[in-house]
Amino acid sequence: MSEPERKELAHLPVLADEVTFLLRPRHPGWVVDGTVGMGGHSERLLDASGERVRLLGLDADREALGRAGRRLARFGDRVVLRQGSFRRLAALAAESGVEDAVAILLDLGLSSHQLDASGRGFSFKGGEPLDMRFDPMSGQTAAELLNHLSVEELARVLANYGEERHARRIARRIGERRRVAPLATTDDLVLAVKEAVPRRAWPHRVHVATRTFQAIRMAVNEELEALTEALPQATQLLARGGRLGVISFHSGEDRIVKRSFRALQHRGEHVEVEPSPVVPGPDEIRHNPRARSAKLRVLERAVAA
Repeated sequence: MSEPERKELAHLPVLADEVTFLLRPRHPGWVVDGTVGMGGHSERLLDASGERVRLLGLDADREALGRAGRRLARFGDRVVLRQGSFRRLAALAAESGVEDAVAILLDLGLSSHQLDASGRGFSFKGGEPLDMRFDPMSGQTAAELLNHLSVEELARVLANYGEERHARRIARRIGERRRVAPLATTDDLVLAVKEAVPRRAWPHRVHVATRTFQAIRMAVNEELEALTEALPQATQLLARGGRLGVISFHSGEDRIVKRSFRALQHRGEHVEVEPSPVVPGPDEIRHNPRARSAKLRVLERAVAA
């Protein structure tokens, strides 16, 4: 086995124990992993379930599907993988013969491979092209967004998606730099942020460009819009007694999930399994600092109307 393959198999997804405990199917049927990524959560759920539980794994990233396929190969025809965004959850499920699901998971975080090795500019490392698309075959790139949005629109993106305090300063500096030459690499964007934010205001625990990169990635992939569209489809797809789990890493995502779940509870057909979001413990955060902002909310569809 190659070193990359060993790393894939060693990958531990965020809140793996909690997801397995709360979403493990209690009856035969389909599990839908709307963000299958490297297959870590799916593997845990299948291992914890009987042979009559099958999995539909979706991902907009074709590379991720390949990695998930290798990880889940031992489950044979219990696994069906499809390329596509979870904002098309209902259509992709129908095309795959899934009429309802005993469990659905949406993990809204990036995989370690996307951050560290995809070469698409998700992190600040090494002068990668400013792409940031989950599906490299469709949509505008981060470079196109950065070089064509007005300074005012860029400031709104950085403030709304990244909650960046210095959004206006960064947007203005991007505007100044692109008048000289278009932004093309992650180094270009990092330099613009560093020039815009006063050195005394740089955060101590994270990179100064973290919020900017997050904001641009979320805008490129329309992540909040996709989540808003996916949640009603997911709750409709749930079987009676089925559970929907959503892991968010951004306050805007968590607000959307919280409001959606609370609205469904008021209608009486669904109930939140935990009154507060489940968060990683100190041991998990110590071993995986990227997990520190994760929040898991779980909703169950009532057995009887």
